[in-house]
Amino acid sequence: MGIIAALVIGAIAGWLAGQIVRGAGFGLIGNIVIGIIGALVASWLLPQLGISLGSGTFRDIINGTIGAVIVLVVLSLIKRA
Repeated sequence: MGIIAALVIGAIAGWLAGQIVRGAGFGLIGNIVIGIIGALVASWLLPQLGISLGSGTFRDIINGTIGAVIVLVVLSLIKRA
């Protein structure tokens, strides 16, 4: 996957996660970073749980969003403490 595609998918996944976890958006650059980190988390976590969501760009966006939601929830828990 190219760098541009990873950035676009990360931005979409980060934005979607920011919409799901209200009050946790970090702006465009932050959303890209959260989306990419989320994609890394999901690419490790989902296979460990035996979850496979298909293939292609749509799967990458969904995986990134799931991972980004996890990252945002963890960050909000840390921020509260």
